Amino acid sequence: MSEEGERRAILRGVLHQLPLLGVLVALWMLLWGSVSVLTLLTGILLAIGVTRVFYLPAVALSGRFHPVAFTRLLFVFLGQLVAASAEVSAKALSPRGIRSSAVVEVSLLSRSDFVVTLTAVLTSLVPGSLVLEVDRERSVLFLHVLGAERPEDLEDMRRRVLKTEERLIRAVGSNRDVERLQGEGVA
Repeated sequence: MSEEGERRAILRGVLHQLPLLGVLVALWMLLWGSVSVLTLLTGILLAIGVTRVFYLPAVALSGRFHPVAFTRLLFVFLGQLVAASAEVSAKALSPRGIRSSAVVEVSLLSRSDFVVTLTAVLTSLVPGSLVLEVDRERSVLFLHVLGAERPEDLEDMRRRVLKTEERLIRAVGSNRDVERLQGEGVA
C-alpha cells in the first residue's frame, strides 16, 4: 500500500472513531458536571486512551436515519415507559402482588448487531421486562417477563418486542432489514 493509501486508511479510521470519541467526551463532561476547557481536554485525552487501550469491535451502522420514524420510535417508547411503570407499580402495590413471571424467547428479524442491541436495550428499559440473554448468531432475545400469568401475556410481550424492532429498523435499520420487513408483510 502506498503512503497516501495508508494515510487515507488512518484518516478513515479516525473519522469512524469520531462519534465514539465525541460520546465519550460528552459523557466525561456530564460525569464531572462541568463544561470547561480542562474537562474538555481531559475528556479528549481519556477518550483517546480508552479507545487505544480497550479494543472495541466496529459496529456496522446502516448509514440510514429517518428522523420521522426515529421521532415516532421515541414517542412510542416514552409512552410504553410511562404505561409500564404505572402497571408494574400497581402490580407491586396490590395486595395480591406479583404472582408469576416467565421467560420468553423472541426471534428477531434483523441480523444487525446494532439493531439487535438497540432492541434489547429499549426492551430492558421498559419496566416489567428484562433481557436475560442474546443469541447473536440466531438473533434471538430471551426475556424475563414480570406478571405473565397466561400464554397470551407472553405473546403480547413477543409482539411488543417485534414492534420495537420494526420501529428501530424503520428509523435506523439497513436497506436489507427494511426489505425483510416488507417481505414479512409488515408494510
